[in-house]
Amino acid sequence: MPIRRLDPVLVDRIAAGEVVERPAAAVKELVENALDAGATRVDVVLEAGGRRLIRVSDDGSGMNAEDLLLSVERHATSKLPGEDLFAIATFGFRGEALPSIAAVSRLEIISRQKDESAAHALSVDAGNLRPLRPAARARGTTVEVRDLFAAVPARLKFLKSDRAEALAAADVVKRLAMAHPKARFTLSGDGIAALDYGQGGEDVEALARRVGEVLGREFRENSVGLDLAREGLTIRGFAGLPAYTRGSAGAIHLFANGRPVRDKLLTAAVRAAYMDLVPTGRYPAIALYLDIDPRAVDVNVHPAKAEVRFREASLVRALVITAIGEALRGAGIRPVTQASERALAAFGSGWDRGRAPYRQPGWNAQAFAPVEPATLSRASTPVSPTAFGFAEGQESFEYASRPSGSVESQASDLAPSFEGEAHPLGAARAQLHENYIVAQTHDGLVIVDQHAAHERLVYERLKRERSARRIERQIMLTPEIVDLDAADCVKLLAEAGILEELGLVIEAFGPGAIAIREAPAALAPGKLRQLITDLVDSFEEWGTAVALERKLDHLLATMACHGSVRSGRRLRAEEMDALLRQMERTPGSDVCNHGRPTFIVLKLADIERLFGRR
Repeated sequence: MPIRRLDPVLVDRIAAGEVVERPAAAVKELVENALDAGATRVDVVLEAGGRRLIRVSDDGSGMNAEDLLLSVERHATSKLPGEDLFAIATFGFRGEALPSIAAVSRLEIISRQKDESAAHALSVDAGNLRPLRPAARARGTTVEVRDLFAAVPARLKFLKSDRAEALAAADVVKRLAMAHPKARFTLSGDGIAALDYGQGGEDVEALARRVGEVLGREFRENSVGLDLAREGLTIRGFAGLPAYTRGSAGAIHLFANGRPVRDKLLTAAVRAAYMDLVPTGRYPAIALYLDIDPRAVDVNVHPAKAEVRFREASLVRALVITAIGEALRGAGIRPVTQASERALAAFGSGWDRGRAPYRQPGWNAQAFAPVEPATLSRASTPVSPTAFGFAEGQESFEYASRPSGSVESQASDLAPSFEGEAHPLGAARAQLHENYIVAQTHDGLVIVDQHAAHERLVYERLKRERSARRIERQIMLTPEIVDLDAADCVKLLAEAGILEELGLVIEAFGPGAIAIREAPAALAPGKLRQLITDLVDSFEEWGTAVALERKLDHLLATMACHGSVRSGRRLRAEEMDALLRQMERTPGSDVCNHGRPTFIVLKLADIERLFGRR
């Protein structure tokens, strides 16, 4: 078959497959055109998820008759004044969007410039241009796209439901609204909630308001500000607290020079910054804005312009990680409102429906007998405080097993006062079920998971010691022998160098055993055998593809779990206070190594509401 030139209309329809793959893509292109025209208000209307109608109206600069005719010609644009593709400061520059949309739909554009007496209207029906005609409207442009993909019915088979397509378009509008807080955005359509984001400014306060409008009150209350400027790169935005996570990466909002992007490098940098803080399978929530010299970033990677490429990718990655890390550390220790709200909801749910109603006890002597106080038993064997990472001079832990339903008060009247604002975790007042510390603050109470909190503290201590190349070890007087499968011994001994760096010195002891010569001082006694078993499982799960840094951190987390105070151990009041003070001094201690919150806060006002006092 001989080679022949394709019909221009067919060429446009083929190209439309890259630029406009669904209604949301058409919305994106049209709204970006409005913003490039200097619009301060953009209104979007959808019908049938955008398949029947997409209408985008703006108050931008508009077009005259000549520009209106050129706007639907391929590779005709006003946004690329020269030939430099590496200094692009606008959304569009290819001149492909309107011709591509016009090739697969019925398109009408009505536009008017400020100094013109009337508007002009242009219609294109599946690539066929209609004569220009006069119209009426104020300054700006209205683009109507009807019967999208009517010219290519096969494309309709790949679209989702009307609601799903409308939600995808709404997500596009939300991201563009986050990128441009100075403009007002509205969206209305069948089956979705209307959007209306008011016009703002370009300062930090306007950005914070817009992010709060789009992402909601919960994100605003559980995030900290980002602000870093180095090496010609400015990073702004808001990073969610580590315990405020989501089930997908959709909560990671990235912007480069005012352009919403989905970039693997930036996403990986965000996840690396949260690596020790967010559990596997969960994702952080963040709105990250990068301002960089246009010559240092290439947006001409894909027709959709959603991908970017940085000239100095490693520098950008490092600064993103630094900015997020500094923001989270500077936030101190903060509770996640989700956890507190769930706790209040549980308290407010009342009695179980299946529980028998409460009955007044009968009039008898036994009903009014005094309640015997709980016996405060003590263990005779103290546990070394250094094993738990508390400050030197702190008294040893003493613990004893008690019934799981016990609550122990710790002579709170004799305890020092830690209820001021300088101590957000307050003063320990009781230990519940040998696992939860109840502390009183100046405006409420705090409930701490002692194992989760101490596990985090030990982990942070081990990380600091590893960074300083001085993990404290203890030599075993008698080497601990651990029996393993021969294959497991080989796997473990192959990683002996890494383990030695972490303070665990092992060597072969026959064909099916290893000997532990030295162990980190932070590890609790009697936990080495279980630790070795867990390490074997971890090595088998990782294989060899995981980066060394992640492997080391995972090993430290495993060691911290075995070195932390366990559930079921009773602590004295001063020991509980020591744990609280160390949490306040340790960045990241508001989440455990698995990403769960280590404490929740209940405000006194909320507690009073539970009892009908407010």
